[in-house]
Amino acid sequence: MDSTLFIIGVIGNIISVLVFISPIKTFWRIVRGGTTEEFEPAPYVLTLLNALLWLYYGLTKPDGFLVATVNGFGAVMEAIYVVLFIVYAANHATRVKTAKLAAALDIGGFGVVFAATTFAISEFELRIMVIGMICACLNVLMYGSPLASMKTVITTKSVEFMPFFLSFFLFLNGGVWATYAVLDRDIFLGIPNGIGFVLGTIQLIVYAIYMNSKASQCSKETASSPLLMASDRGEASSHV
Repeated sequence: MDSTLFIIGVIGNIISVLVFISPIKTFWRIVRGGTTEEFEPAPYVLTLLNALLWLYYGLTKPDGFLVATVNGFGAVMEAIYVVLFIVYAANHATRVKTAKLAAALDIGGFGVVFAATTFAISEFELRIMVIGMICACLNVLMYGSPLASMKTVITTKSVEFMPFFLSFFLFLNGGVWATYAVLDRDIFLGIPNGIGFVLGTIQLIVYAIYMNSKASQCSKETASSPLLMASDRGEASSHV
């Protein structure tokens, strides 16, 4: 592997690790509060599926070590997030929705792709191409998944439920891996990460527009007073 390509790949891996650990702050808030509030499960379910498929692609493709290692780490992290989302779901409907999404996409979806490409496609190059095409399509969905929270941001004029670091590191991740793909002449890495770079830019623009709104400032003040929130919840429950 060319040294420049390797260095960019390592940088991409570091940024990808930051993408995978960026929701830790969000899930610490969820665990501490005992509820997922208005957070959406889709980004974590889709990112888990995406990591599993890129892990499979990296293990299948020659010289795919860098792609495989970081996505192996990502698959573990995202699986933890999905489990926490199910455990601390704000209500039964959210828990069922998250469990169904995870079962259908992360277990069923990955299982179908793995079985079909392993047993139905014997030609090695064709197998890599099919896996790469599927990964590319899902990568676009992963990059766009935080857009699901943009409607809430625009409606409430608050960025409380749009995790900044997730959007920021997806933006960086798209840019670095798009550069890697150009040097490696890997169209399956290039197209989705190029699109991801654009989508990440859009998300950051929306965040910048609403980050200083009154609603966002109020949500920050509320989040900074967890004892007061807990006291209010306890008082409310005592009246039920």
